Amino acid sequence: MPEAEARAEICRVGASLFARGYVHATAGNISVRLANGFLITPTDACLGQLRAEDLALLDAQGQQISGARASKTITLHRRIYEASAGTPQAARCIIHTHSTHAVACSLQADMQAETAAELLPPITPYFVMKVGHVPHIAYHRPGAAEAAELVAQAIAAYAAAGRPIRAVMLARLGPNVWHNSPAQAMATLEELEETARLWLLGAGRCSVLTEPQIDELRRSFAASW
Repeated sequence: MPEAEARAEICRVGASLFARGYVHATAGNISVRLANGFLITPTDACLGQLRAEDLALLDAQGQQISGARASKTITLHRRIYEASAGTPQAARCIIHTHSTHAVACSLQADMQAETAAELLPPITPYFVMKVGHVPHIAYHRPGAAEAAELVAQAIAAYAAAGRPIRAVMLARLGPNVWHNSPAQAMATLEELEETARLWLLGAGRCSVLTEPQIDELRRSFAASW
C-alpha cells in the first residue's frame, strides 16, 4: 500500500473505531507495513483525532524518520510482522484495541487460570472463518518485550501446526489483529469483538461447533481452524 493511502486509511479506520466505541481515550494503535518501513500511530494519540501528517514513519530497522513519537507498541508490531511473514496470514496492517467484550473475556479467563490457552471457543461459523484461533497471551505490562516474544512464539507454533492465526489476545489489555489492509484488519477485529459479546451474553454456556461442522468450513471456505 502506498504511504499516502496508508496514512489516509489509518486515520479513517481510527476515527471509525473510536466513533463506535472499539477504542476510548488514547487507547489502541494502528500500524501499516510499507515497502521500506512502517507507519504507526503516535504514543498517547486518540484514534478518533488522528492527523495523517502526525503518524510516525519508521525505517525498516524501526528507527523513526518523521512524525510524532511512535507508539511504544512498535516493538510488538514489528515482531508480529516478522513472525507472520512466512505464514499464510502474513501481516500488512496491525490493529490493537482495548475492546470491552474481548477484555472482559480475558478477565474471566484470568480468574479461572494463570492463562487460558485461547480466548474463545468456536461458537459461530464466521468467527472460525474470519478470525480463527486467538491465543491468550499471559499478562505483561504494556509495551513489554516479553509479551512480544510470546506473541511471536504463538504465531510460529500455530503456523507449524497448520493453523495460522491472525489475532492474539494480550491478557487484561486487548486484542492485536492483522490483515492485508486497515479495512480488513478492522473487519477481523469487529468479528472478534462480536463473538466475545455473544460469549458473554451466553454466560459461557454457548454450545460450540462440532468438529464435522468445522471441517465443512475448512472444505467450503478454506477456514484455517
